[in-house]
Amino acid sequence: MMTPEEVAEYNEEALIADGLDEAIIGVAERINLGPVAAYSVEKICEILMTRDGMTYEEAIEFFEFNIKGSWMGEYTPVYIYTNEG
Repeated sequence: MMTPEEVAEYNEEALIADGLDEAIIGVAERINLGPVAAYSVEKICEILMTRDGMTYEEAIEFFEFNIKGSWMGEYTPVYIYTNEG
């Protein structure tokens, strides 16, 4: 797990998703783009279910449409599917 402040040590311009700090699992780099925050999809869904009372299906749908589907420029976070829960 990594904090937004630790992500900023790699790239001060890396974008951080509001309210999802606990889902940051590290920093990812892509060719020709700066380091960005890396989030666990499973942890994002856990947060949405706990915080917002969503079912798992609702959390996945919300994630895919509203979070993963958002492009905010070259410092947009990446989302990683893991087997963590």
